[in-house]
Amino acid sequence: MTKIALITGGSRGIGFGIAQALAAEKWDLVINGVREESAVAEPLAQLRAQGVRVGYARGDVGSTEGRAAILAATRAFCRSLLPGDQITPTVNLLVNNAGVAPKVRADLLETSEESYDYVVNTNLRGVFFLTQAFARDMVAAKKADAAFRAAIVNITSISATVVSINRGEYCIAKAGLSMLSQLFATRLGSDGIPVYEVRPGVIKTDMTAGVTEKYDRLIAGGLNVQPRWGLPEDVGRVVAALARGDFPFSTGQVVMVDGGLTIPRL
Repeated sequence: MTKIALITGGSRGIGFGIAQALAAEKWDLVINGVREESAVAEPLAQLRAQGVRVGYARGDVGSTEGRAAILAATRAFCRSLLPGDQITPTVNLLVNNAGVAPKVRADLLETSEESYDYVVNTNLRGVFFLTQAFARDMVAAKKADAAFRAAIVNITSISATVVSINRGEYCIAKAGLSMLSQLFATRLGSDGIPVYEVRPGVIKTDMTAGVTEKYDRLIAGGLNVQPRWGLPEDVGRVVAALARGDFPFSTGQVVMVDGGLTIPRL
């Protein structure tokens, strides 16, 4: 049976780690990003080398036009793989991973409206409406074919509950995304579509490259129970397990991937 996943922000960092884990389990993939397809040719080729079919859906999750482009490209890719009689060509798995950090880390009293809108539009508003669009397609596909399986995974952050006063807009967006996960889990529960939240801690990606020295020092000082950086593949393995259906009675739940950072300790 064909199984297709869309991963937003899937060409690098955590998103690419997720894509690699799903490709290893023979998921066909739609990778979303904002760059030209030629600029992501290498990671797409790496995924195809795992023996799966890979499409690219260019579009900015934070804009109405970008989301429409993502939806159209994804439907077209699914239509190319699925039997012609499937009424609603859609993915079996939506992974909302794309996100941005503030361009400048500013004290909470200095956060600008421009920075707030930039972060929240992508990390929360955009995810809400993209999820809404794909959830509609998933529900329609489920009604047309009771055997159709679907799930949604939202990648949030420990910043949903751990305060950073120099990037408040990011924390607010991730906290909102955590509630979004519970809302959609509740709405889609009767349709048999589980929704999960995966909450990474300090993960070594291009987003954290600028604060490597800071976190090297904190990790050495005991920030994490497991004394190392998290890696994109750590998150990928969790998403792959959720995608397999290994947690069928856990919709709306949070899976921590933080090396024990958030365990209260004395």
